[in-house]
Formats: sequence, C-alpha cells, structure tokens
Amino acid sequence: MKALHPHFFRISRALPFLILAASLLAASPVLAQSARSYFLVGHSDFHALLKNAKKRKYRSSWEAVEKNFSRCLKQDPDGPFAPKALYYIGRVHEELGVQSGLKSDFRRAADYFGRVVSRYPRHGWADDCLYRRADIYARRLKEYGNARRDLAKIIVEFPKSDMHAKAKTYLRRLGKYNQAIAEAKGGDSGATVNAAPAKKPKPSPKTSPKDPSGLAHLDMVRYRSSDDYTRVVLELDDRVKYRYQVLDPNPKVNRPHRLYIDLQGSRLGNDVTASTQVSDGILRSIRTGQYTSDTTRVVLDFLSMREYKIFPLENPFRIVIDVYSPGEGTPAPTAMAAKPKSEPVRSAKDSKYRPPKGSKAQSGDLLEQLGLTVRTIMIDAGHGGKDPGAVANGLREKDINLRFAKLLGGKLKAKGFHVLYTRSTDTFIRLEQRTAMANVKKADLFISVHCNANRNHSVNGLETYSLNLAKSKDAVRIAARENAVDPRSISDLQFILTDLMVSSKIKESRDLAKDVQVSTVSRVRKKWSLKSQGTREAPFYVLMGAKMPSVLVELGYITNKREASRLKSQAYLEYLAQGIVEGVKAYKGKIERYAMN
Repeated sequence: MKALHPHFFRISRALPFLILAASLLAASPVLAQSARSYFLVGHSDFHALLKNAKKRKYRSSWEAVEKNFSRCLKQDPDGPFAPKALYYIGRVHEELGVQSGLKSDFRRAADYFGRVVSRYPRHGWADDCLYRRADIYARRLKEYGNARRDLAKIIVEFPKSDMHAKAKTYLRRLGKYNQAIAEAKGGDSGATVNAAPAKKPKPSPKTSPKDPSGLAHLDMVRYRSSDDYTRVVLELDDRVKYRYQVLDPNPKVNRPHRLYIDLQGSRLGNDVTASTQVSDGILRSIRTGQYTSDTTRVVLDFLSMREYKIFPLENPFRIVIDVYSPGEGTPAPTAMAAKPKSEPVRSAKDSKYRPPKGSKAQSGDLLEQLGLTVRTIMIDAGHGGKDPGAVANGLREKDINLRFAKLLGGKLKAKGFHVLYTRSTDTFIRLEQRTAMANVKKADLFISVHCNANRNHSVNGLETYSLNLAKSKDAVRIAARENAVDPRSISDLQFILTDLMVSSKIKESRDLAKDVQVSTVSRVRKKWSLKSQGTREAPFYVLMGAKMPSVLVELGYITNKREASRLKSQAYLEYLAQGIVEGVKAYKGKIERYAMN
C-alpha cells in the first residue's frame, strides 16, 4: 500500500468538516470537495479502528467506517478519490472477515479490490489491490489458481511496482510459477475471459443476413450499474422464447446466488464475451455460453439481491433484467432470498434532507426513507443521433428536445436543483438505457421531453404522460410511436407492464404529471392560447423500470404549423420551461407538506 505522509494522521478531526462546509459555498467543485471530505474522515476512522482492539471486534464499527467511503463514491463516482474509496471498502470487508471468519466477508473484499483493478487498471493502487486479493484467494478462500493469476499479473504488467518483488516471492511459494507467468503473458488476466480466439467482426443486425439455420443471434450483452441497482440488457437480432430461474447459492463450493436465462432458438454472436467481471456491489459477473445447439444461456452471478424484474422490449428485440440489492444500512444476507420483504432502515443522522421550517424534527429522516425528497432531477431529451424523432415543417424533434432539455435544466439549476442529462449532445441512446441512467444516478425525478406528431395536422396541444396501461387509442398510438414499435405490440407490452407496475412509482408519477401539466398550461396561457390535452397514461419504454416518479412531456405537435412555429421560438420555449419548473416546485411542495405539523 502506498504510504501517506505522517502529518496526514495528525490532521485535526475537525478539518474534514471545515473542508465540507467550505465546499458548500463553492459553485463548481462541491462534489469533489465533499468526496474528499468523506474520504478523509473514513481514512482517519479506519486507521483509528485498526488500533482499537475492543471496538474492531464489532461488525457495526466497521459498517460505520464503510459509510463514509460509500458516501465519497456517491458524491463523486468518477473523481480522484473513487478508486481509493473502493480500496478502503475492500479493506473494511477484509478486516470484517478477520473478525468474523466468514468467507462471505472475504469474498466481498476480493470483489471490491477487483473493482479497482477493472475500472482503474493504471491507478497507483491497482497493484496493491491485486496483491491483497491474491492473499485473500490463497490464505482465506484456498483458491490458489486465482491467487496465482493475480500475482502473475503484477509481475508481468507492473514491473516497476513496489509489489513486484513481493508478488514474485509469494508466487514461488504457491508453486507453478512459470506456468502462471506464461498465462499472464498470453493475455489472460482473470478479469474478462473471451470465449474463443478473435473472429471476424459480425455485421450489424440491420445489414447482416439471417442465420441459415433460422436461429437468432445474441449480439450484445451490456449493463449499467450502481451499488444498489443493476440493469442488464441482452440484445438479439430476432425474437426468441426464453425461460429463467434463480438458483440458490452453494457455500460449500463458494458458488454464489445465480439467475440464468435460456434463450431458445438462438446462438452466441461473434462479439459476445464468455465472462465479464462486474463486481458492482450486486453482480459479480455475467457469463454466456452455448448451452445446447439451439439454446444460449446467460448466467448472472450475484453478490447481493433483493428483487429482480425481467421483461422484453422490441425493435431490436432485447431482454432487460433489473436487479435491486439491499439498500444502505441493510446487511447483505449470506443465503439470499429472491424477494425478501424487509426494507432498509436509516437513522436520522444518515439523512441528507433538511425539512422546511416548522416541520417535525424527524420529518427529514421520514421523507428520505419514504423517497419523498426532490433534489436531483434527470432530464431526458427524447430521440437523438440516428433517431430524429418526428420530422415536419422544417423541424426535427430531436433538435427541439435537446434545445429544450438544456433550457429546462438551466432553470431548474437556478432554483437549486441538481440536474443531470441522459444526453447533452446529438447522440443515440437506447430507451431502456435512459431509465437505467436515472436509477444508477439515484435521481429523485425523471422528466423525458418530446414533441408530438399526428397525421391530422390540425391536432395540437400539450399533454403529459405517466407510466401505466393505455386507456385510449391515442395513448396507444403515441406509446407505439415513442417506443418505435407497431401499435399491435402494445397489447403484449400492457400484459408485461401489469407485473412491473407493482414496484413503480405509479401514483407519484401521476401526481407529478398533473402538477406539470396544470402549471405549464397556466404559464403559457399568460401570453399564448394553448389547448390542454390533459394528463394521460401509457406504457412507454423510456419510463419502464424507473425507481423514481417519472413523466413524459409532449411539448406540442410538430405536425401542426402554428405549434411548430412556436416551438422554433425561444420565448415560447422559455414559457414552457418555466411552467414545468413551477410544476416540479408544486409537486415538491406537496410531498414536503406530509411532514408538516
């Protein structure tokens, strides 16, 4: 481990809090400063606990230390302290393993060290993580093959590392030195394993001919994740039937909880890797293979899991797997059930919410636990890149959406909200990725902005949608257009949605849609006549799986000449944006009043 300067340990415990307070006054570096402060406090507490023979025996002591490193990651997940925070979370679980003797603690430590190596392979602490993980594999888990791979990786890829000599000594002690080095030089790092030697790239599904056998191809496996949520997407070039099952863990052979999906009538595409190490706090890895001659199997190896949802989407055909883990403060079970009923418990000191003046002292904590806070808003500019959306009257929907999203974001920032964007340039993003981005970033609201279209060019007006079953032909038509599918497939989607709605913020989204619609119409009508098409519900891909209240706003009909002309106008967009801001504030005010006396 790289040594810190001795004066580092003499820093006053008050200094991190002074740094944090100062950062709140700064305009741009708030996140980085807060992350640094959390790391400093965590680092100090970690080393103090190591020296306290009495307190270090208790799991709760280590969990309290881990919280500051976790907060550091949440404040600035891509910042300079992120790899160091991951390293120390690994160290926390390693020390927990020393105290408890549980292999599950050592396993989690190894997974966190692996996250540093896979995400920050050139970081100065990557070699330390490899060495510590190798030691855990060898001494604690008796997985000598994994230990040799990590030690050989240090020797081959980090020749100037301060761990180099130690790794050589350790590997010689474990045996099979030359074999391990040869494998490391051959490119097998143990993090990502390819199914076969490199093949010719496969053409994209749109241009490639169908397989002569009639089988579909699994072309892509991708994921997006945070510490408590992961979305995995399996993309194929044709529809397939599929089945899935959750398998219990087998502690005797260190086999984790697993979920497998069999894609019937399919083959592996050329570019799909056999194994991808994830180690995001939920998934350990994603494995793929040709289970039978006409069935592809995808296996998700879990670290922790509370609940999962699986649903298909069209155009292209893809299967989405959403997995949720226990929240902060909830211990990860050793034998995980698929859907435990308990919810995470948070204490008042963990709440970042501060209630409005006059509310009860405990209200901030209550609102946070119930998800009734609005600080971070993700704005989604619909369509983009190769998908222009509706095109009419000299306008492209994707351009208006992006222009408006930035305008809306600026106004929300001016009101004190933290604003994120699914896209800030003209890029193409899959619909299911947009909601996943909001879930991963733990947004409190998700607002997707679009322009409408209709063959009847006289149709005009503003409407706001939330996720639910479509109750009218117009809702079906608009959902089919935004989902880029045939309207006839919406009936299948509605059947799927009945299962997904159980865990979605249906009522909250409906309330948000109403506030946005009413406030926006009211604001625009101060200067322009505007028809209100009201609030509606429909099964939009872009809203499916959202963990927060989510709405889709149709700003107007691009196919209507008068409305298209307005959508070109900066002044008109300003009024629309201000109306949505007022709607968000109205919604925020209502949910905060739940805590008032």
